[in-house]
Amino acid sequence: MSFAVVGAISSCSTKEKEEPPLQATLEGREQEQAEEQVEVVDRKLSEASLCRTDEGEETEEDDEEEGKAEKAIELGPRVSIKEQLEKDKDDESLRRWKEQLLGSVDLSSVGEMLEPDVKITSISILSPGRPDVVLPLPAEPRASKAPWFTLKEGSVYRLIFTFSVRGNIVSGLRYTNTVWRTGVRVDSTKEMLGTFGPQTEPYTYLMPEETTPSGIFARGSYTARTKFLDDDGKLYLEVNYTFDIRREWTSS
Repeated sequence: MSFAVVGAISSCSTKEKEEPPLQATLEGREQEQAEEQVEVVDRKLSEASLCRTDEGEETEEDDEEEGKAEKAIELGPRVSIKEQLEKDKDDESLRRWKEQLLGSVDLSSVGEMLEPDVKITSISILSPGRPDVVLPLPAEPRASKAPWFTLKEGSVYRLIFTFSVRGNIVSGLRYTNTVWRTGVRVDSTKEMLGTFGPQTEPYTYLMPEETTPSGIFARGSYTARTKFLDDDGKLYLEVNYTFDIRREWTSS
């Protein structure tokens, strides 16, 4: 839930263009058109949630980009952990890397599972001087699109994920989060969590520090979509939700 772009909110008004003089040359008109195109690009990069667009179109574009990236990665067929260790027994460095990745897992309890079983059990919001906000998963239904959580404007916070891995190694587990304001995408975050072997104890992953935007234009309601996927494009969790940014923290 990075907000590097959220604070860049400006009005959607455009200036009426004056007619060029009749004696303007073709070269002058081409230069003017080029300057207008640069101005439009700059304005698109700086404008945010006051300019409404179709959220569905942006969602389709995001999914298409993710699909292309997933198709570009050819990982080959999955094999069980036992097969991998047996296959690589003559490669000392690879064998030691896999044993380190697996840690103290009892291989006799792993079986012949080909697919990893990954469960994201909780997402927590950590902010200095505040009790941790633990968001249980799966997310509970919220009536009337009530916000899943509320953040104070200008506050520093970090996300921490708790998840379990069973059965097989999960390769390239990653977190993505997209945020919209009144239908306009204002932020997109992607974080590679890493490769994890199965173990009895849950994993935790602490995200980098973030700061919520502040000011009258930053306050209000946002919609977001969070996903956890791996290198094969397998989706382990998708949560669609709303959250608020307010002047003060809500009383707990």
